[in-house]
Amino acid sequence: MQCGIQMLFQNPGNLSDAEVYDAELKIAKLAEPTGFDSLWCVEHHFTDYTMCPDVTQFLSYMAGVTRTIKLGTGAVILPWHDPLRVAEEIALLDYYSNGRTLLGMGRGLARVEYEGFRVNMNESRVRFDESSRMIVEALKTGFAEYDGELIKQPRVEIRPRPRYSFENRTYSVAMSPDSVDAGAVLGSQIMLFMQKPMADIVPEVDRYRKIYREQHPGKTPPPPLCIDFVICDESADRAEEMARKYTAAYFLSAAQHYEMAGDHFAETKGYAAYGDSAKMLKELGLEAVANVFVDLQIWGTPQQIIEKAEARRKLLGDFEFNGSFSFSGMPYDYVEKSIKLFGQKCIPEFHSWNESEASAA
Repeated sequence: MQCGIQMLFQNPGNLSDAEVYDAELKIAKLAEPTGFDSLWCVEHHFTDYTMCPDVTQFLSYMAGVTRTIKLGTGAVILPWHDPLRVAEEIALLDYYSNGRTLLGMGRGLARVEYEGFRVNMNESRVRFDESSRMIVEALKTGFAEYDGELIKQPRVEIRPRPRYSFENRTYSVAMSPDSVDAGAVLGSQIMLFMQKPMADIVPEVDRYRKIYREQHPGKTPPPPLCIDFVICDESADRAEEMARKYTAAYFLSAAQHYEMAGDHFAETKGYAAYGDSAKMLKELGLEAVANVFVDLQIWGTPQQIIEKAEARRKLLGDFEFNGSFSFSGMPYDYVEKSIKLFGQKCIPEFHSWNESEASAA
């Protein structure tokens, strides 16, 4: 199983932005020597929820200070970008990283960000679908062109030309049913934040695999990439204490940023599933849902983490793993210890799963 670190650059207000960036960059530089396979970062704007407005710029910096680790956009939110510029930036990042780029694409959910970019949120589904198709084709052929409902791109050449194939290096966030279907049609690997029970996730992944096989005959659907909020500690009690405090605090910050209980989702095209979630959130209350969110994540002692991952694998099948280790103002010395312990005790076990599967094959 491949293991990655997902960077957030979250600032709940206890440090200056400069102090957060200094500390987060130090954390990011731990990923390669600690044994992680990939390093990812989310894109967000305008609030302290997370503070990396340009993921490709961050990864370009990391390409210069690393040698082997893969570098993933987790994700570029396509409706906020000119897809031609995304194709150019990804092609260039792949030069800087010598073919280590993983392209993750998303649709976006926060009204504050759509309004800040003056983009109609009702157009997000069409903008994502058309942009992603154009970008994937441009990275494949070296030429960008598209004549869609919203994306009108005359044929131009990408220079420098894409140097390596992006086959098996393309991901898309799939947190709603139509995003799951879109990822399957596109042929991308889907990225799942662990905010729903496995009983709800498994049918969606099965549907993804079914549509993927129908759309791409002869190809095997790749494993989903699961994104968890991870705390790794030698003490089970301390790990739970930290999870109940900091992982729950992260959920509350996300609920505020995305207005998860807002009525606007039901009235926004392409976000009906989030409208249903908003109703549930109002009925149960934020605190109760935050506790459920904590329980859905993989955290604990190294052995507990391995056992939780094994249990998930039995239900979901093979999956890749991304861990967010730094969030909600968690002390950075603790974050560093958590990452190093995970690298020492968990990653070798997860990597051995790949080796045993290869031997069996």
